[in-house]
Amino acid sequence: MNILKLAAFSYNAKGGNPAGVAFCDEMPSDAEMLKIAKEAGYSETAFLVKHADSWRVRYFAPETEVPFCGHATIALGAALGERFGVGTYKLILNQSEITVSAKKSIDNIITATLQSPETFSEDAPKEYVEKILTAFNLSKEELDAYFPIRFASAGAKHLIVAVKNRKRLADMSYPFDLVKTLMAEKGLVTICLIWNEADNVFHARNAFASGGIYEDPATGAAAAALAGYLRDINWRGNQSFTIFQGEDMGVPSRLSVQYTSLLGESIKVSGEVRPILEKE
Repeated sequence: MNILKLAAFSYNAKGGNPAGVAFCDEMPSDAEMLKIAKEAGYSETAFLVKHADSWRVRYFAPETEVPFCGHATIALGAALGERFGVGTYKLILNQSEITVSAKKSIDNIITATLQSPETFSEDAPKEYVEKILTAFNLSKEELDAYFPIRFASAGAKHLIVAVKNRKRLADMSYPFDLVKTLMAEKGLVTICLIWNEADNVFHARNAFASGGIYEDPATGAAAAALAGYLRDINWRGNQSFTIFQGEDMGVPSRLSVQYTSLLGESIKVSGEVRPILEKE
């Protein structure tokens, strides 16, 4: 099977989160998709099958299937645009239906935009939050009190944790196996650590132990979940903002996010896509 290798949410044609994209005549078995995802070695690989006027899509990390993956959706959007032309494509996921669109700039850079599943967020139990903070060696004094720690979802469940300063974000570390167990306990896809630089800028790091990966360099699903969370807490900032991620990994990534005031409404997440070179 031919796996396209693309980096989603690249920044000035560098960095970005690698994803595999596989066009299939029929959906492979779960075991085969898991095997292919492991061999690809990326945080997610998307498998696509044409279905009437839509595309059936499933996403696999090296150790598990995930219900929705933002960066792989951006990558597959670019792949669809290259193969079938720019425009908007309908996607059928395990639990929802979304769209992704692709456009090409005058300098031939492909940008894709996904419209996420609907969002929701809720408070995380105090006891669970304390376990997470201990695992990440975070004290309550280091947290930004404006942003409560909550579960947030836009097709996949994340935990949002905000810190007061950029250095604390850069210092992120955690015991992999313990956090993997804690994430499984609540069905989390990532733990999203954020730092709010300005009314239209966030910096983020995403622990992805649940998928067998220490950290994700650009996470579209978490970006959409964050936007829904910000709307739910009546954030004072802009409804269009940028997330910089992957900087502390040496893989600079940029995600553009837009949301409306309507509670639960899907989120628009955009980013450029570049092909991964053989030497990478």
